[in-house]
Amino acid sequence: MPPAPETVEVEFIAPRHLAGGGDPAWITIPLHRACGWSHGKDPLMPRVLLSSPDQKALLRLELEPDGQWWTLHHAAEPDRPAWYASFGALTPVELIAAATDALTDPAPPTGASSDPYEPLQQVGWSPASADNGLVSPDGTAYVQRLGSVEEPGAWFVTATLGPDRPVWQARFGAHTPARLVAAFTAALADPKPVLRMDSGRSLPTRDPNVVTRRTTDVLAVYVAGALEERVHSLAARHATPPASPNPSRQPLAKNSRSR
Repeated sequence: MPPAPETVEVEFIAPRHLAGGGDPAWITIPLHRACGWSHGKDPLMPRVLLSSPDQKALLRLELEPDGQWWTLHHAAEPDRPAWYASFGALTPVELIAAATDALTDPAPPTGASSDPYEPLQQVGWSPASADNGLVSPDGTAYVQRLGSVEEPGAWFVTATLGPDRPVWQARFGAHTPARLVAAFTAALADPKPVLRMDSGRSLPTRDPNVVTRRTTDVLAVYVAGALEERVHSLAARHATPPASPNPSRQPLAKNSRSR
């Protein structure tokens, strides 16, 4: 009798902005393997540096105890000054990946809205007390753009568990392409839970009134293959003629239980 397929215990966590940072490889591996970003050869340093093929963009992942762990710098271009984006340690990798995927898309969609507020308004985010901001229905996330209509400033996205309990913050410089910020907020607004395997260490709160955790045994082969499917899907965007991405496979759950 053949052995039973190996399974691993995972958790699906919502809201996704309170799920913890996740695996950095979800961002770094596709940038390198699917998008041609290069990395240095410095194994003695606890950091990752990735540069785009045209050398205009640099992504740094560095374990800063009191700062932003992820920083993306982009050089000036004829139609746009230099810009940056940065993300705190507990910013979910799925949200950061939405922005880097938009940056590396060789054929950005035309006609789509680039208003970062629009995906949030569509899922019930409401005006915050401060000017020009939106807050999530549960009050644990906040998006604001500084400046004015005449001189718009930087974007700030903050996850929080109260006035004195910030969880993470994402910052987009004033000249960051709006479609990248909109990709980030669309991922933030997505109600689907995200998968985590180390939530015991990374969750900012385990309060069941704030975070929903569904524990499930999943076939190990599907968990291991998720990153490969992501790499193949992104690489297909650069194919000529355009290739269809691999269909997304949902992990086969053996059983699940909510916490």
